[in-house]
Amino acid sequence: MMLNGKNTKPVAVVTGANRGLGLETARQLAKLGIRVIVTSRSPSRGEAALEKLRAEELDVVLHVLDVTSESSVAELGAFIHSRCGRVDILVNNAGVFLDSHGSEDADAGGASVFTASLETLTASLKTNLYGPLLLAQELVPLMKQQHYGRIVNVSSGMGQLSEMEGKSPAYRISKTALNALTRILAAETRGYNILVNSVCPGWVRTDIGGPHAEKTVEQGASGIVWAATLPDDGPTGGFFRDGQPIPW
Repeated sequence: MMLNGKNTKPVAVVTGANRGLGLETARQLAKLGIRVIVTSRSPSRGEAALEKLRAEELDVVLHVLDVTSESSVAELGAFIHSRCGRVDILVNNAGVFLDSHGSEDADAGGASVFTASLETLTASLKTNLYGPLLLAQELVPLMKQQHYGRIVNVSSGMGQLSEMEGKSPAYRISKTALNALTRILAAETRGYNILVNSVCPGWVRTDIGGPHAEKTVEQGASGIVWAATLPDDGPTGGFFRDGQPIPW
């Protein structure tokens, strides 16, 4: 696969790629001939994921990354500059769902807004919003230099204002804010052939989605990969599920 008309191999960064959607997204991108930087906050889990992908003879490398740490994000940027010299795709997949932890409302679908703690909200925003922001600040300048980039913010239908309901306020608010970040980034990268979109993978059988979810991990990842490999005339600043636009 050749992106932006360049012969050098394209490079993708996938956060939270040690399991679930992130791991499968890394796998599908690598199968397209893209070099994938697999990132994981846990070194041991990252190494385990790397072994799985390399066993399939895929071109992947590991970089330990804590998306909530400015210094960790800066280290990733330095690694990319020194080892790759380019970055074509950023998939902001790392995310947390903390509302139900320790909550009496857990069985009722997550904590109520009336019992939500600022600690839970802050922790949710650090990973689900500030992480993607820090990574964009670090990597978009390189994308602008090469006049090519694809950014996919893995969001959720629970962040849609058009269908907003109660419960799980920290997760909902963080994903709605992530969608706002998508729009802002898209507006500020116009003219650079950088496409920025939010993707709802749907209800997927992951640690967050649970074993009874309707979609396989492979199905959920396919919509992310679609947005990560859009042609130059593809959409930007949109919200998609299975490659189709959905309301904000």
